[in-house]
Amino acid sequence: MTYTRTEPTDQEPDIRARPPLVREFLLVAGLFLAYKIGRRAANGHVEEAFRNAGNVWDLERALHLPGEGALQGLLLHSQPLIHAANTYYAAVHFPATALFLVWLYWRRPLHYLWSRRVLAALTGAALALHLLFPLAPPRMLPAAGLIDTGQVYGPTVYGATPATDTMANQFAAMPSLHVGWAVMVAVGLIAATRSRWRWLWLLHPAITLFVVVGTANHYWLDAIVAAALLAVALAALRLPRAARSATGADAVPETYAPETAAAPGTETPARTSVGTETPARTSVGTETPARTPVGTGAVR
Repeated sequence: MTYTRTEPTDQEPDIRARPPLVREFLLVAGLFLAYKIGRRAANGHVEEAFRNAGNVWDLERALHLPGEGALQGLLLHSQPLIHAANTYYAAVHFPATALFLVWLYWRRPLHYLWSRRVLAALTGAALALHLLFPLAPPRMLPAAGLIDTGQVYGPTVYGATPATDTMANQFAAMPSLHVGWAVMVAVGLIAATRSRWRWLWLLHPAITLFVVVGTANHYWLDAIVAAALLAVALAALRLPRAARSATGADAVPETYAPETAAAPGTETPARTSVGTETPARTSVGTETPARTPVGTGAVR
């Protein structure tokens, strides 16, 4: 008797589920452009943004959330550390999300479609909130007493004068898409892979949270609201069952099936469901139950 190994394989991507590349590129680029235009349209509400900032600051103190200054104090102990945090804030956000989508598109097309929809829903909700609730970041709020680490230590992605910044809307702090996108990248990669190390992807949103708060670009509530919006998007747009099956999430655990040589005149049992018994007819016409091993096919 020998044993053959039977286990779910890491299936190749279903190319039938992969949407046309040019169409996806134009769609994602169009969504990103619409978001940037929307953020720019929300710019200029200076008085309202600072009034909202004061309210958010007071609410955080009422909720006994830890002060953003305590986290920034950890960064300020080391100039290389604060420089690394500013670089992470400026350079990781968009490339990490883009690489995430590209890898899913090539290796997990069904997960790509799901992730793109979730990210689009999250970003659309964030844009609506930016328009309805302009918010100055804590680095601009005098009551916070925080340092604009990007301007002081560099690098920074923002202009020195927020009201005339032509590159970004600095009054769109809530929600933090840095945090929202980072969490989705981690969730998407955990769902799309099977490695025992996949949970380490949670380090990306954890580091991102540390960075955005420590550099005084976001309040704690900005991250909390982003996570809440993402949770709603994930609840509304569930991962398709076909995508779960493609990564082996619904597969039967690995088993070993015995290989036996059939005696003359015997019949091999047909494949049955897990744990059931089928009669195997012997050469003398009697029937004996043959139990099929869990998760295996027919015994050869």
